[in-house]
Amino acid sequence: MDITQLISVAIFVIALAVIISEKVHRAVVALAGAALVLMLGIMPFEEAIGHIDFNTLGVLFGMMLFVGVVKLSGLFEYLAVACAHLAKGQPWRIMLLFVLLTAVLSAFLDNVTTVLLIGPMTLNICRLLKVDPVPFFLTEIMASNVGGTATLIGDPPNIMIGSAAGYGFVDFILMDAPCVLVILAVICVVFYFMYGRKLAAPESEIQGVLALRAGDYVKNARLLKISVAMIGLVVVGFMCHDALGWESSVIALGAAALILLLSRASIDEALAQVEWTTLVFFAGLFIIVGAMTATGVIDMLAMWLVDVTGGNVFLTMLVLVFGSAVVSAFLDNIPFVATMIPILASMQATGMDVTPLWWAVSLGACLGGNGSLIGASANVVLSDISRKNGHTITFVQYLKVGFPMMMLTTVIAAIYLVLRFPPA
Repeated sequence: MDITQLISVAIFVIALAVIISEKVHRAVVALAGAALVLMLGIMPFEEAIGHIDFNTLGVLFGMMLFVGVVKLSGLFEYLAVACAHLAKGQPWRIMLLFVLLTAVLSAFLDNVTTVLLIGPMTLNICRLLKVDPVPFFLTEIMASNVGGTATLIGDPPNIMIGSAAGYGFVDFILMDAPCVLVILAVICVVFYFMYGRKLAAPESEIQGVLALRAGDYVKNARLLKISVAMIGLVVVGFMCHDALGWESSVIALGAAALILLLSRASIDEALAQVEWTTLVFFAGLFIIVGAMTATGVIDMLAMWLVDVTGGNVFLTMLVLVFGSAVVSAFLDNIPFVATMIPILASMQATGMDVTPLWWAVSLGACLGGNGSLIGASANVVLSDISRKNGHTITFVQYLKVGFPMMMLTTVIAAIYLVLRFPPA
């Protein structure tokens, strides 16, 4: 490794260590790391800006604005009370319901949009029952990443892989969705033993919640109707954005603009709901990881993952599913997948059947997002919502739960791949 590669790795490792320490806010760390990359001349400003994924930031900003307006209708309070009634007020049943809802929504919306919708509902129901929302948030983060793995549009790596390999929506349903269903069933059982048996609310609080009427929490009936219709349009938009030739950020920003126009809501109130620290964190992180991409570090890592198997497709498949998961737990999976795509494409050009490798990267990169608090956009967004409402989820606290769960789901994915693509 040359000096620029070593410096780029050092900046990333130091930034990660400081984030783990929780001594400095992660947005400040990301901003400082990005500044160091520029000041040390690792790459010029124009190139650094080019590594920022403005599509991801656009989705984040647009959906934060969108949800900020939807909140004004009382929809989340309405749904929270309705879910409590459906679950008979039992915290574990509510958690299970939210886990399944998060996974399903994440398959048809992007993960960030899903947690932005689910987060406020979770806070409301936990306040009503007077239970700690952190276990709910932890399970919802993991459910969002698992659910997003199931479809072409559920997670950005799948969109990239589908485009490069020529796979469509149905291909992902047929290949990834069966594995996701098994994983979802397993993690629900694990969540029961981790949290379900311990979750309890005072009977008085349960009866108090069951006595509530969901309709009483509607603040603006007109805006509620607009919100429900707009959420439906957003789902359709995300499902069809590729066919329309629109980036997902166009759907998110368009939805935000339309609901602001239709509702005549205050833009100041909506902007106050935007998690600006999350946007700053991702912008800085994109530049830090971009430095490793620009200096060839991620290329070296991706090539090593392939070379270590000696070109054997079956072994490469297993290395890629685990390697993609572990790397994606600590690096953004978007640049990693972007690096793997030309490598797999060049292998395919030689006549090698790399079909198993595409699916190994898809499953590994998406499931790997559960490995750490910075492994996926949804993790950062929901943990920031939690912190903003007085319930901090630390990096280490999440790591103790998320990394073992990530390894468990990756093992299941590896077994699934072996069954689908057995050794010759």
